Amino acid sequence: MEHGALLPQEIEDLARQVVEENRDAGRKVVVAESCTGGLVAAALTEIPGSSAVLDRGFVTYSNEAKMESLGVPLDIIETFGAVSIACVWAMAKGALQNSDADVAVAISGVAGPGGGTALKPVGTVVFARVVRGQEGEPDGELKKFEPTSRADIRRQATVCALELLLP
Repeated sequence: MEHGALLPQEIEDLARQVVEENRDAGRKVVVAESCTGGLVAAALTEIPGSSAVLDRGFVTYSNEAKMESLGVPLDIIETFGAVSIACVWAMAKGALQNSDADVAVAISGVAGPGGGTALKPVGTVVFARVVRGQEGEPDGELKKFEPTSRADIRRQATVCALELLLP
Protein backbone atom coordinates (compact mmCIF):
# COMPACT_ATOMS: atom_id res chain seq x y z
CA MET A 1 0.00 0.00 0.00
CA GLU A 2 1.21 3.46 -0.78
CA HIS A 3 1.72 5.88 2.07
CA GLY A 4 -1.58 7.40 3.17
CA ALA A 5 -3.72 4.80 1.39
CA LEU A 6 -6.52 3.14 3.35
CA LEU A 7 -6.86 0.12 1.07
CA PRO A 8 -4.62 -1.81 -1.33
CA GLN A 9 -4.09 -0.13 -4.70
CA GLU A 10 -5.88 -2.96 -6.56
CA ILE A 11 -9.06 -2.32 -4.54
CA GLU A 12 -8.82 1.45 -4.87
CA ASP A 13 -8.34 1.21 -8.66
CA LEU A 14 -11.31 -1.14 -9.00
CA ALA A 15 -13.48 1.10 -6.78
CA ARG A 16 -12.55 4.09 -8.97
CA GLN A 17 -13.62 2.12 -12.05
CA VAL A 18 -16.94 1.18 -10.37
CA VAL A 19 -17.63 4.81 -9.45
CA GLU A 20 -16.70 6.18 -12.88
CA GLU A 21 -18.54 3.56 -14.95
CA ASN A 22 -21.71 3.66 -12.84
CA ARG A 23 -21.66 7.47 -12.81
CA ASP A 24 -21.35 7.47 -16.60
CA ALA A 25 -24.22 4.95 -16.83
CA GLY A 26 -26.36 7.03 -14.46
CA ARG A 27 -26.60 4.10 -12.03
CA LYS A 28 -26.71 4.16 -8.25
CA VAL A 29 -25.55 1.16 -6.22
CA VAL A 30 -26.28 -0.30 -2.80
CA VAL A 31 -24.28 -2.95 -0.96
CA ALA A 32 -25.37 -5.46 1.67
CA GLU A 33 -22.29 -6.81 3.43
CA SER A 34 -21.75 -9.48 6.01
CA CYS A 35 -18.24 -11.00 6.06
CA THR A 36 -16.70 -7.93 4.40
CA GLY A 37 -17.97 -5.73 7.23
CA GLY A 38 -18.33 -2.57 5.16
CA LEU A 39 -15.11 -2.89 3.15
CA VAL A 40 -16.94 -2.57 -0.17
CA ALA A 41 -18.66 0.65 0.93
CA ALA A 42 -15.36 1.88 2.39
CA ALA A 43 -13.58 1.24 -0.90
CA LEU A 44 -16.23 3.14 -2.86
CA THR A 45 -16.21 6.10 -0.46
CA GLU A 46 -12.42 6.43 -0.83
CA ILE A 47 -13.13 7.69 -4.36
CA PRO A 48 -13.96 11.39 -4.74
CA GLY A 49 -17.38 11.77 -6.33
CA SER A 50 -18.65 8.43 -5.03
CA SER A 51 -21.74 10.15 -3.61
CA ALA A 52 -23.08 10.27 -7.18
CA VAL A 53 -23.03 6.46 -7.25
CA LEU A 54 -23.20 4.91 -3.76
CA ASP A 55 -26.72 5.27 -2.36
CA ARG A 56 -26.05 3.41 0.90
CA GLY A 57 -24.56 0.31 2.44
CA PHE A 58 -25.91 -2.20 4.93
CA VAL A 59 -23.56 -4.14 7.20
CA THR A 60 -25.76 -6.96 8.41
CA TYR A 61 -23.38 -9.18 10.31
CA SER A 62 -25.86 -11.08 12.48
CA ASN A 63 -28.76 -13.18 11.22
CA GLU A 64 -31.08 -10.86 13.16
CA ALA A 65 -29.72 -7.85 11.25
CA LYS A 66 -30.21 -9.65 7.93
CA MET A 67 -33.84 -10.28 8.86
CA GLU A 68 -34.59 -6.88 10.44
CA SER A 69 -32.75 -4.54 8.04
CA LEU A 70 -33.07 -6.46 4.78
CA GLY A 71 -36.15 -8.61 5.28
CA VAL A 72 -34.34 -11.92 4.84
CA PRO A 73 -36.91 -14.59 5.79
CA LEU A 74 -36.05 -16.71 8.83
CA ASP A 75 -36.84 -19.88 6.88
CA ILE A 76 -34.08 -19.07 4.37
CA ILE A 77 -31.53 -18.75 7.17
CA GLU A 78 -32.82 -21.89 8.93
CA THR A 79 -32.97 -23.96 5.72
CA PHE A 80 -29.92 -22.79 3.77
CA GLY A 81 -27.86 -20.81 6.29
CA ALA A 82 -26.52 -17.26 6.12
CA VAL A 83 -23.76 -18.37 3.75
CA SER A 84 -26.00 -19.42 0.86
CA ILE A 85 -27.10 -18.12 -2.52
CA ALA A 86 -30.67 -17.96 -1.19
CA CYS A 87 -29.59 -15.71 1.67
CA VAL A 88 -27.46 -13.28 -0.36
CA TRP A 89 -30.19 -13.11 -3.02
CA ALA A 90 -32.68 -12.10 -0.29
CA MET A 91 -30.13 -9.65 1.14
CA ALA A 92 -29.61 -8.01 -2.26
CA LYS A 93 -33.37 -7.80 -2.91
CA GLY A 94 -33.91 -6.27 0.54
CA ALA A 95 -31.11 -3.75 0.00
CA LEU A 96 -32.68 -2.71 -3.30
CA GLN A 97 -36.13 -2.36 -1.73
CA ASN A 98 -34.71 -0.22 1.10
CA SER A 99 -32.74 2.12 -1.14
CA ASP A 100 -32.94 4.33 -4.21
CA ALA A 101 -30.30 2.28 -6.01
CA ASP A 102 -30.49 0.62 -9.41
CA VAL A 103 -28.30 -2.35 -8.53
CA ALA A 104 -27.52 -4.20 -5.31
CA VAL A 105 -24.71 -6.56 -4.45
CA ALA A 106 -24.73 -8.73 -1.33
CA ILE A 107 -21.88 -10.71 0.25
CA SER A 108 -21.85 -13.34 3.00
CA GLY A 109 -19.17 -15.84 3.87
CA VAL A 110 -16.91 -17.66 6.28
CA ALA A 111 -13.80 -15.52 6.73
CA GLY A 112 -12.33 -17.68 9.48
CA PRO A 113 -10.23 -18.68 11.16
CA GLY A 114 -13.12 -20.58 12.80
CA GLY A 115 -16.74 -21.08 11.80
CA GLY A 116 -16.14 -23.35 8.83
CA THR A 117 -17.89 -26.68 8.28
CA ALA A 118 -17.32 -29.60 5.91
CA LEU A 119 -19.96 -28.17 3.56
CA LYS A 120 -18.91 -24.55 3.98
CA PRO A 121 -15.21 -24.44 4.84
CA VAL A 122 -13.37 -21.25 5.75
CA GLY A 123 -13.00 -19.24 2.54
CA THR A 124 -16.53 -19.98 1.30
CA VAL A 125 -18.12 -16.70 0.18
CA VAL A 126 -21.40 -16.18 -1.65
CA PHE A 127 -22.39 -13.18 -3.76
CA ALA A 128 -25.58 -12.00 -5.42
CA ARG A 129 -26.40 -9.08 -7.67
CA VAL A 130 -29.92 -7.81 -8.24
CA VAL A 131 -30.79 -5.14 -10.79
CA ARG A 132 -33.99 -3.13 -10.23
CA GLY A 133 -36.73 -4.43 -12.51
CA GLN A 134 -34.92 -7.77 -12.98
CA GLU A 135 -35.62 -9.39 -9.62
CA GLY A 136 -36.70 -12.75 -11.19
CA GLU A 137 -34.93 -16.00 -10.46
CA PRO A 138 -32.35 -16.13 -7.67
CA ASP A 139 -28.91 -15.76 -9.15
CA GLY A 140 -25.65 -15.80 -7.30
CA GLU A 141 -22.16 -17.11 -7.13
CA LEU A 142 -20.35 -19.28 -4.60
CA LYS A 143 -16.58 -18.92 -4.40
CA LYS A 144 -14.09 -20.87 -2.35
CA PHE A 145 -11.07 -18.72 -1.64
CA GLU A 146 -7.88 -20.26 -0.32
CA PRO A 147 -8.08 -19.87 3.46
CA THR A 148 -4.76 -18.02 3.75
CA SER A 149 -5.94 -15.46 6.31
CA ARG A 150 -9.11 -13.74 7.44
CA ALA A 151 -7.87 -10.46 5.95
CA ASP A 152 -7.02 -12.10 2.63
CA ILE A 153 -10.45 -13.74 2.31
CA ARG A 154 -12.16 -10.43 3.10
CA ARG A 155 -9.93 -8.64 0.58
CA GLN A 156 -10.69 -11.17 -2.17
CA ALA A 157 -14.42 -10.97 -1.39
CA THR A 158 -14.27 -7.16 -1.63
CA VAL A 159 -12.62 -7.37 -5.06
CA CYS A 160 -15.26 -9.84 -6.25
CA ALA A 161 -18.12 -7.64 -5.00
CA LEU A 162 -16.66 -4.54 -6.66
CA GLU A 163 -16.39 -6.45 -9.95
CA LEU A 164 -20.09 -7.36 -9.66
CA LEU A 165 -20.91 -3.64 -9.34
CA LEU A 166 -19.41 -2.84 -12.75
CA PRO A 167 -22.14 -2.08 -15.34
